[in-house]
Amino acid sequence: MFERKNQAAKGRGAVSNNDSRFEIEKRVLVDDGWSDGTELPEPIRTQINVDTARSIISRNESPDVPFSQSVNPFRGCEHGCVYCFARPTHAYLGLSPGLDFETKLFAKRDGAALLAKQLRAKNYVCEPLALGANTDPYQPIERTERITRAILEVCRDFNQPVGIITKSALVTRDIDILAPMAADGIARVAISITTLDRDLARRMEPRASTPGKRLEAVRALTMAGIPVSVLASPMIPALNDHELEDILEAAQAAGAEGASYILLRLPLEIGPLFEEWLHEHYPDRAGRVLSLIRQTRDGALYRSAFGSRMKGTGPYADLLRQRFQLSIRKLGLNKRSWEMDCSKFRVPPSSGDQLRLF
Repeated sequence: MFERKNQAAKGRGAVSNNDSRFEIEKRVLVDDGWSDGTELPEPIRTQINVDTARSIISRNESPDVPFSQSVNPFRGCEHGCVYCFARPTHAYLGLSPGLDFETKLFAKRDGAALLAKQLRAKNYVCEPLALGANTDPYQPIERTERITRAILEVCRDFNQPVGIITKSALVTRDIDILAPMAADGIARVAISITTLDRDLARRMEPRASTPGKRLEAVRALTMAGIPVSVLASPMIPALNDHELEDILEAAQAAGAEGASYILLRLPLEIGPLFEEWLHEHYPDRAGRVLSLIRQTRDGALYRSAFGSRMKGTGPYADLLRQRFQLSIRKLGLNKRSWEMDCSKFRVPPSSGDQLRLF
């Protein structure tokens, strides 16, 4: 009996399902000698569980992001992006940041009611709300769960400014809500386009919308009057970094008015997961990719210091920054802003409230 190598499962991003950093015992795959090694891994079905959170708004004080409060309708994400910085959060649930993160999902089915309750609180101070800062609000299960749409309806009713971050074309389903809000200056959308290469996207983001569908979504949202920014993120050295200018040009042609980028981040369990994925799918360049990443992180796979964790340091990181700045000036994609009109926030009357005379 000996340890068996993990195999990539069709339609999934992570190659393995290793235990989290909090677990004392570690599980490994073993071969008992009865297999000839040619069988394919069994398909892994998505499981949806109910999240019973007491509140829905999360707050942060990070200087690296342009918002201080966010809402995430789901824990875990079926898109399966191997680089997802949210993967380590599944460890707090006693689950693996690997395959568990993309197959064992938690839906906050009372999210809209929780949000309405928090917006009605007397001490609530209106600030722009980021929808999907951690996991994607338009991942595949949203088609049936419709939690994100219900949350947007609450934002509309309260005139609560909201900015959406997604890599799914499903966002266009809610144009009927977002367009009137955008006309009032209280809605924006940011769409992540990591690559224009369908094969790379299929391996790296197996259940996300194709790059072409995301560009179509940019075009549809823009035509509806909804401001759109494109996130060329993450940029991965020697894998998709050569596409930076092409992604920005395609975004501008589709109607985007702003853009940003983030250099690949590999905190906690994501580092080993990404290394494993690289050796599985791109063994010929894995060493080169990892070497360049370490050159931007002071010799490590990741540094978490505010101010540099999103962009890295060193010559390679500086060159990437210069390329980005030159491109957005040339293309006019420097209008990215999270500023929205909070003055229109109003708490609507609840059922049974007495109406005002004046």
